[in-house]
Amino acid sequence: MNTQKRAAAIHDISGFGRCSLTVALPILSAMGIETAAMPTALLSSHTGIEGYTYNDLTDDMPLFLNHWKNLGLEFDAIYSGFLGSQTQIEIVSNFIDTFKKDDTLVLVDPAMADHGKMYPTFDKAFAKEMTKLCKKADIIVPNITEAFFMLGMDYMKGPYTQEQIESILNALSELGPTNIVLTGVCFKDDELGAASYDAKTSTVKYSFSPFIDSYYHGTGDIFASVLLSAILNGYELNKSVDIAVDFIYGCLLRSGKAETNALRGVNFESGLPALAKKLGLV
Repeated sequence: MNTQKRAAAIHDISGFGRCSLTVALPILSAMGIETAAMPTALLSSHTGIEGYTYNDLTDDMPLFLNHWKNLGLEFDAIYSGFLGSQTQIEIVSNFIDTFKKDDTLVLVDPAMADHGKMYPTFDKAFAKEMTKLCKKADIIVPNITEAFFMLGMDYMKGPYTQEQIESILNALSELGPTNIVLTGVCFKDDELGAASYDAKTSTVKYSFSPFIDSYYHGTGDIFASVLLSAILNGYELNKSVDIAVDFIYGCLLRSGKAETNALRGVNFESGLPALAKKLGLV
């Protein structure tokens, strides 16, 4: 009998703008994964849209944890994204200690920066605290900016050399995670993709798609959600990275063709049937 996988997704809810839980929940669910959501904050939209409201849910997170513990819930994966404070990092760390079993996959997306800048509410102290959470992860999924900041390095714009990327991957592995998936990697101006690193075997695999000159909010959340969906459906890490890179490329193509406003995020919804087929679910 095949038992349905269950994941705990710990992210904010941005009511408008296709990011965080509003992409993680539909993607994981459509890929056959039962998903329990622990919201870290409630926003009217993502932070790139002027005038958004923000309701911090830090005080509610331990209540979720304790209730789920009392219910005896078990998880095949624990997946964290946007965390609004160092206190929330500590709560998620406690969540991992409470619910992680030998076969539980912990994926941490250290969502705090992009395009060479920290998000407005974060600083270097937050980046340092995030490295402690990454130590407990099986897989971390930072973008290139987040990697630089977690390592205490000055941001450097690409294209990069293979030596530079592999030096970053090695340094990230010293934080403790078994696997690193680094996004925003490019060796040429006309490509963009990700590098995956297995610390146990010291092997690196690259996955690229053609570069599309656009920026949409939420693509990192979509990438990590697709990556986790593929892994929980039995695909090994490198193949899962290929699937996620290809999915994001398709989202960008659809959104660009429709001239979608970048603040709305990408059209990921239309790609879910094909993704389910690719994962062998239909």
